[in-house]
Amino acid sequence: MMYQAKVEVRLKQGHSDPEGETVAEALKDLEYTVKTVKVSKVYKIMLDVDSREEAERQVDEMCRRLLANPTKDDYSFTLEEVR
Repeated sequence: MMYQAKVEVRLKQGHSDPEGETVAEALKDLEYTVKTVKVSKVYKIMLDVDSREEAERQVDEMCRRLLANPTKDDYSFTLEEVR
């Protein structure tokens, strides 16, 4: 079965987000009434696995081992079966 995972990695609460702050200031300079901007990364991963449970297990493992730094990042993901 083919699954597409969409993984979002974002900074944990309390960590500074210099990229988001820069974007917020640039938007304010363009006269938008922006209060804050938070930046995150999105990964789209195609998996060929035997079951949804296996896809979930592998994606969670990918996040813990490589995609997210547990010290500073939170992550979440969704899975969609691709036919």
